[in-house]
Amino acid sequence: MVRSQPSGRRGRPPYTEMRTSLAAMGQLKDRLHADLTAAMKARDELTRATLRMVLTALGNEEVAGATARQLSDDEELKVVAREAKKRREAAEAFATGGATARAERELAEEHVILAYLPAQLSDEELFLLVEQAVAETGASGPQAMGQVMKAVGPKVAGRAEGGRVAAAVRAALG
Repeated sequence: MVRSQPSGRRGRPPYTEMRTSLAAMGQLKDRLHADLTAAMKARDELTRATLRMVLTALGNEEVAGATARQLSDDEELKVVAREAKKRREAAEAFATGGATARAERELAEEHVILAYLPAQLSDEELFLLVEQAVAETGASGPQAMGQVMKAVGPKVAGRAEGGRVAAAVRAALG
């Protein structure tokens, strides 16, 4: 039995397939798409360009590797956090090089991206989580750093940069 294509829809998947593929997208990606549409309607160039870059990074991550895959919510957050870090580092580099206008643009883009990330842990909150992980693992001395990092990693997922976490673990074990 040959299935006929509705007129005007040649080469496109049937509507039901499109709907299920859209439903499989993560909530963060849906929010980014909705906000991109709103930014386009509002003619907000900064937000539009920034969200397009983030969506492109998410798409690149989905097709990276041997086969295309759907990103989990945690993976999506990691990609968005990585994009924010890129903007912060680029702003520092531009500021060091004397390109203040470009540095300000990068910081503005970072500010847009940060709205999609969970609130960052304060130093006190991070230190408390590290202390709990040290107590749970019974670790002592710098040689146990990997063990503590493994325990604290899921607790801080997306809410603190790895460098900050490592510094807190070093301080707790040192």
